[in-house]
Amino acid sequence: MILNFLILTIFPACMALAASMDLITMTVPNRIPVALVIGFICLAPLVGLTLPEIGLQVAFAIAALVIGFGMFAMGWIGGGDAKLFAATVLWLNPAALVTYTMLSAILGGALTLMLLMYRSYPLPAFLMSQDWVARLHEPREGVPYGIALAAGGLIAYAQTPFMMALAG
Repeated sequence: MILNFLILTIFPACMALAASMDLITMTVPNRIPVALVIGFICLAPLVGLTLPEIGLQVAFAIAALVIGFGMFAMGWIGGGDAKLFAATVLWLNPAALVTYTMLSAILGGALTLMLLMYRSYPLPAFLMSQDWVARLHEPREGVPYGIALAAGGLIAYAQTPFMMALAG
């Protein structure tokens, strides 16, 4: 019962918090990837992941972190996005990883296009007083890519051993 509750809350709550924080503040706080890593460490053995399976997921997460920081160094994504990407990959088996990567790229592209359209129109005066709305409208600001990463992660989560443990 408690395991099912943790499976249904830790990862989805972290993804929802990451998306909302990135939307409002344009940052993904470090505590979210840290919570994802701790949650994985606690839950992975409880859902029956073997040490080699855990090792494989850790290896993929390390590779994701290296790739993410490379993208950060190029100025393509923020540092919080790189850490969120790697921490999310930790939870995903290879099949879910493919789904996550593809969906996050597609959703990120769609988010970017929608944001460019949003920024091309004048912002109504009554919305200018909302700092996060004005920041989101600012053309010099980046894209809150954590939204796409979180959405892709939530969709791919259905394919993970964690969700499969609920069925068994």
